[in-house]
Amino acid sequence: MTTPNPQKPARLVIADVDGTLVTQEKILTPRAVQSVMALRAAGIKFAVTSGRPPRGMAMLIDPLKIDEPLAAFNGGVITKPDMTTIVRENFLPRAMVEKVIQIILDHKLDVWIYTGRDWYVRDVNAPHVAREQWTVKFAPIVVPGFDNLLENVAKVVGVSDDLEAVQRCEKDTQEACGNRASAARSQPYYLDVTHPKANKGEVVLAMSELLNIPADQIATIGDMPNDVLMFRKSGVSIAMGNASPEVQKSATYVTASNQQEGFAEAMEKFVLQKRAAN
Repeated sequence: MTTPNPQKPARLVIADVDGTLVTQEKILTPRAVQSVMALRAAGIKFAVTSGRPPRGMAMLIDPLKIDEPLAAFNGGVITKPDMTTIVRENFLPRAMVEKVIQIILDHKLDVWIYTGRDWYVRDVNAPHVAREQWTVKFAPIVVPGFDNLLENVAKVVGVSDDLEAVQRCEKDTQEACGNRASAARSQPYYLDVTHPKANKGEVVLAMSELLNIPADQIATIGDMPNDVLMFRKSGVSIAMGNASPEVQKSATYVTASNQQEGFAEAMEKFVLQKRAAN
């Protein structure tokens, strides 16, 4: 964990969703909801970002009374809570989509494609498809291949339960694509590949601009390597207790796990108490 520097009180919290805001069972707990309401009562705005598609975050809007833009696909699509008004979108070029698909297949991972609205898979019975459908609350479209789906792609996902293979694929994709794409694991079994401006560091900068809040007055919280990018851009960062040691070392603070109300604890201890103290 990094040594905290004197920070300005947070005016905005940006939270990752899976592994952070919700439990392993994808449950939004009453205490998590209450902590978000407490942020608002203190005059602190709240936004979410995730590798999920926009429709996959719809279930958070009403219980959390979200009125700020939602950054889906790690910032690939930023939409207003009405889910129809697109604020920003960053799609992968066709040639990059083709290249990434080949790299993923070469590593023996399954491939998923997300366009701005839909999700495509080759096998509905493949690993994690059912789990993803339960999580995002809509079904994939099954296709024999992706040759006709290379335009307007927001995210390509490599999927495997061979976690070392996913890690190797991440490294090789990063090396092959350089700064032309963003490749990072959103879960140990998922490799998300998006436009270079579709990463969580860029989400912080985009939210700063859209809401007119300096980045040093934004707090971020997450659990995976792709969350480290937003840690680096924000004034204060919080890693979940279920995050890896490397992710925890990248954050200003570490809270409890998502199974132990770590999100709510972080809001109470590192955001609300800090604001009250100032």
